[in-house]
Order: sequence, then C-alpha cells, then structure tokens
Amino acid sequence: MGFEFFISIRYLLAKRRQTFVSMITFISIAGVGVGVTALIVVLAVMNGFHEDLRGRILGITSHVNITSYAGAISNYRELMEEIEKEKGVVGSTPFIYAPVMMTSGRSAGAVLRGIDPLSASGVIKLQENLIRGNLADLVPSSHETSVHSYPGIILGVELANNLGIRVGEYLTVISPAGRLTPMGQTPKSGLFEVVGIIQSGMYEYDSTLAYVDLPVAQQFLGIGDSVTGIEVRVKDIYKAGEIAEALKKRLGSPFYVSDWIKMNSNFFSALKLEKVVMFVILTLIILVAAFNIVSSLTMLVMEKGRDIAILKAMGATTASIRKIFVLEGFLIGICGTGLGILGGYTLCDLLKRYKFIELPRDVYHISNLPVKMEAFDLVAIALAAICISLVATLYPSRKAAGLDPAEALRYE
Repeated sequence: MGFEFFISIRYLLAKRRQTFVSMITFISIAGVGVGVTALIVVLAVMNGFHEDLRGRILGITSHVNITSYAGAISNYRELMEEIEKEKGVVGSTPFIYAPVMMTSGRSAGAVLRGIDPLSASGVIKLQENLIRGNLADLVPSSHETSVHSYPGIILGVELANNLGIRVGEYLTVISPAGRLTPMGQTPKSGLFEVVGIIQSGMYEYDSTLAYVDLPVAQQFLGIGDSVTGIEVRVKDIYKAGEIAEALKKRLGSPFYVSDWIKMNSNFFSALKLEKVVMFVILTLIILVAAFNIVSSLTMLVMEKGRDIAILKAMGATTASIRKIFVLEGFLIGICGTGLGILGGYTLCDLLKRYKFIELPRDVYHISNLPVKMEAFDLVAIALAAICISLVATLYPSRKAAGLDPAEALRYE
C-alpha cells in the first residue's frame, strides 16, 4: 500500500476541524448511491417490461415467418418438410391471412387467420392465451356428434368487446375477395359461431385477430388447398435471424423470410432508445453528486494546505499529492457505487418478491411491476458512476498539486 492511499484513507475517515467538509463528503457518497440505485431500479423495470412485451409478442406470432412474393403457397406441405430439416428449427405451421369485416349488431374490421390447431400449438402459444374456450373447438366435428352447427371462430378479447359478442353467439364474416357474378364482384359472407376468446395483452393483436380452422378459411376465401405463409418456431430465439437467413438460402426465390426481430424492429428500437435516454437522464443524479465531490475535495485542499506543504517539504512529488486527492474521490465513488448497487439490488428484490406496487390491469394487462436485472446494466452503471467521480477529482487534485509550500508555511 503506497503512502498516497494511506493518506487518502486518513483524510476520508478522520474527524475534521470543519464539520461542514465532512458532511459534504457524506452527502457526496449518498448522492452517488442514490443515483446508482435509481438507475438500477429504473433499468431493471424497463428490462422487465421489455421481456414481458417480447413474451406477449412471441406468444401470438412466430419466430420466423415465410411468405411468397408470388402470392398464395400451394406446395406448403413439401415446403414445411424442407423447413424442418434446417438445424435449429423446432416446428412449423401453415397460416392464412386475410382482411375481413365482422358484424354482430355492431361492425368491426378484422384480420382472419386460418390455422392448423394441431401444428400451431407447437409454434405459437395460442392455447396459453385463451381465456375462454379451447383451440381444439376450431376443428369441425362429424355431423353425428357435432354440437356446433356453424364453423367455429376465436376472437381477440378487444375485438369481441367491440362487437359486443360472447362465446356461444354468432357473427357474420364478410370477405371483400368475393365471387365474380354477372352483377360484378360481390363480397362473400358466412356465419360463424364464437367458440373462444383470446387475450395476448397486446391491443394491436387483441383488437384485430380472429382465428378459424385452416380448411374452413380455405373454403371461405375460395383459395383451394393453398396458404398465405408458414410460421416457424426455432430453438433459440436470439438465433432467429441466422436461421431466417439460412432458410432464405435453402428455399430460394420467390420466398420472403423474416424473423421476429425484423418484424417488430420499430417497436424494439423504440424500447432500446427509451432505455438509453433514461440512462442518460438518470446519470444526471450522479453528476449532481460529482459537483459535491468537487466542492468537498476543494474545501479539503484548503483545510489541509499545511499538511500538503509539509509533505512537499519532506520530498513528496507533485504527482503524489495529485494522486492522494484522486484516490479520495475514487474512494467516494466506490463507496457510493457500492451502496447504490446494494440499495438497487435490495429494492429490485423486494419488488419481485412482495409486488407492493400495483398497476391498473385494464391498462397494462399485468398487475405488478416486472423487474429483471441484467449484469451488463450493473457493470455499465458502476463504471459510469466511478468514471464521473474520477473526473470530479481533476480540479481539486490539480489545485492541491500546485500548492507552494513556502506560501502555505509562511505564517506557521
């Protein structure tokens, strides 16, 4: 241990003639601690919301989506076999996507999605998001045992509310892609029975999506044995982009392959930007504490002028004097950062364990604040706090190093 570190410890812990200087030092430590705690808690909550929203999006959409520039895909069964040969692919399912109008006393625009309930359950988490009914109810039963006289349909919860309809009731679905008659193009309509309600927690999906069995959608839209595209589930969601590129090369033209990150790029980019902005704004709390460090060390230099002069007279170099005060600012930063990390971790743990902050469920679809701490965030926050504390020592340490021993000891 060098004498500079020993002296900086003594200056930090020793009782001073000017109690005000000691108080400013402790306020500086507390300020850094509060800033670090605030940053940890806010970023942990933002990470929690990010993970929750990502889970909701991936619960209703696939990891990789394959469509064709040529339009409908007729050889989708052979295509699915080829897709599932790709390394990292867990499963695939065909889907149909078509805009429709729905009426049941009220009217609303919607997106009709034809799915294969058997294979879809292994790719997207529809069954887990159902709050009424069952995914298997979409599959028409035999005439002898059928309890549904019309094809089944599952609606998003917001769409059902907009239509004012419940499970067991009927609605009319109208497709603009109708039949060509001597009178011109006429919309095609069909009567469906609501067999389920689904809630993903994402308003954009819950207010527009409606699910029917794949053959029912093919017959209703008159597209024969073809589909709009194929949804794919992969083993590692963070490798979805790589697998999408591999599938693009494997399948070739005219197929278009996109992964979940690309499909929701605007949304996740906005979340990332918001996180960076919050980090920058809350770092200002640590900057306020840094001004306290500057004032504390400046006043300490004035108080310890005689000691600095004696050290210089005994042979201490200018670099050693500067190092003493840099180390003291560094120790203030370390202490404040340590307290902040402890406080942030404790508060995040309490939020996760006891869930004492409640949210309006009708707005957020979650009852409590989601919290997720990430090691990268903790390291970034700690480094930012310590670096700011070190920068705050530059002026006071330079002031101390430039002190003239003769001037300081003239009247001693």
